[in-house]
Amino acid sequence: MRMRSNIPISAKSRARAMRREPTEAERKLWYALRDRRMQTLKFRRQAPVGFYIVDFLCTEVGLVIELDGGQHAEAVAYDSRRTAYLESLGLSVMRFWNPELVENLDGVCETILRTCEDRARSRTLSP
Repeated sequence: MRMRSNIPISAKSRARAMRREPTEAERKLWYALRDRRMQTLKFRRQAPVGFYIVDFLCTEVGLVIELDGGQHAEAVAYDSRRTAYLESLGLSVMRFWNPELVENLDGVCETILRTCEDRARSRTLSP
């Protein structure tokens, strides 16, 4: 699944800038996901998908991981439209609150790993 086509230049530039200044939660999760540390799956961070930038993307299993801070409590409608768009592309979206990740990184990683395994299994079973 290729996600790079038709990505606006502004989204690419913004994604690069966001990679330079990650939040504490993004840094922690990136350390766990980078360099194929999770079942040899390749994750990208601050990856443009259409007009949106997702926190983490694994195209091999079609998974988006979003880390939500306090600002997301007020952006429910926006997040809902964004999730619907990503799901229309065949991606699955997982969301974690920043405090959950900081306090329970191992549990979050286990949940992500199980989801990746389930998605990989369902992709091999699909015709």
